[in-house]
Amino acid sequence: MHFIRYNNQKITKSIIFVDMIQLEMKKISVAFLLFLCLLSFDIKAQDSKPMIYRINIKENIGSNTWIYLRNGLHEAQLSNADAVLLHMNTYGGGVLEADSMRTAILNAQIPVYVYIDVNAASAGALISIACDSIYMRSSATIGAATVVEGGTGAEAPDKYQSYMRGIMRATAESHGKITTIENGDTIIAWIRDPLVAEAMVDEQIVIPGYADSTQILTLTASQAIELGYCEGIAESVHEVIVSELGYTDYDMKTYNPTLYDKIKGFLTNGVVQAFLIMFIIGGIYFELQTPGVGFPSAAAITAAILYFTPLYLSGYAQNWEVLLFVLGLIFIVFEVFVVPGFGVTGILGILFILSSLILALVGNVHFNFEGLPAREIFKAFMTVLGGMGMGIVLIIYLMSRIGKKGIFMNVALHADQEGYVSVPLEPASIVGKTGFAATVLRPSGKVNVDGQYYDAISLRGMIEKGDEVVVKRYENFQLYVTRM
Repeated sequence: MHFIRYNNQKITKSIIFVDMIQLEMKKISVAFLLFLCLLSFDIKAQDSKPMIYRINIKENIGSNTWIYLRNGLHEAQLSNADAVLLHMNTYGGGVLEADSMRTAILNAQIPVYVYIDVNAASAGALISIACDSIYMRSSATIGAATVVEGGTGAEAPDKYQSYMRGIMRATAESHGKITTIENGDTIIAWIRDPLVAEAMVDEQIVIPGYADSTQILTLTASQAIELGYCEGIAESVHEVIVSELGYTDYDMKTYNPTLYDKIKGFLTNGVVQAFLIMFIIGGIYFELQTPGVGFPSAAAITAAILYFTPLYLSGYAQNWEVLLFVLGLIFIVFEVFVVPGFGVTGILGILFILSSLILALVGNVHFNFEGLPAREIFKAFMTVLGGMGMGIVLIIYLMSRIGKKGIFMNVALHADQEGYVSVPLEPASIVGKTGFAATVLRPSGKVNVDGQYYDAISLRGMIEKGDEVVVKRYENFQLYVTRM
């Protein structure tokens, strides 16, 4: 074996040769790993295309569109989308839902753009102004945001116009100001002029060259660009993304509402909720008037389930609010069947039911209303009051129709009842029997004889609840009792 000297030590040539090979192999391995990492990074970089999430707003603004936007923004964030694009074509709709939508857009953590495909009128204009950038088809328009009455289409009172002017201005101001220098002068101007937004609501605000004191402002695409209310004109969503946003190669997802979303949006519509309250109130009343029929109570229970379920799943209705409604029903039943008359339990039952219906519509947590918009509380009150009003109208109408020709003919007894007695004669057989007072008799109340409850009158003063009584006589379909 041959020896050589290396660092003042004698080692064999074979050992040196092996060490050199191992060192070279390590170098090759490191280089190969670096190559794989670079290759992987390059492939990943090629595959990671920008994600655009599209939400269609192509119907009247209401509970449906609010659910679509809220769910769409949530899914866009879960998908790590680079931007959200609203594809809009709407003539407007509910102010409260539009306000909720513009608030969600202003608070979104992802840039939100809007492409106005033909129309962004009224509530649609408010939502569009909230977006980071507005793009329009060449034939599109934006504006005409005057508040009108839902039933007649007439212009709403000035207090509603004032509110709409305020949120339009606040939305425009939220985009801030821009500073420019012209001829050595510093000019500070709004990115979106708040007066332009107000002019879409109030015809008295003049925008020279665009709207005089007799016109509500509505802008075409080219006019919107001139006034800073449009960042570009495009004829398709693809053109917006490529030409305006600068994403030449991108992936796009579109939010597709489910059947559940559509049903939920329908049931949370204010008008539908008012009708459900009408059926709840009407069903409870007729069931108490005709106990045992079944249909009124079934209608009331069904309406209550349809009313509370979407609100509960949305997080509005809390467990205790549903329990408050049930407790109110129990109190009313207790008032009718256990403590006849109209006392504390009946009043508490009504208050509990009305409170639960109102509180379920507002986003309070454990009765904490801090930061809750007054308009949301006002809407809840008006919805419940509207439902109560319709319930009273329904009660009056049905009471006037029961027993007459039509579908209500067999609900009540007919006038020709010869040979029949309207009051049962069974109580006559219990004369002489004993029982106890189920309620206080002052002098009338209820007694329990042989496990059955009967209306009775005390012959000698007041009888306390629980006192033993004896049935003395039965006259004119009425029991008369005395204390034993």
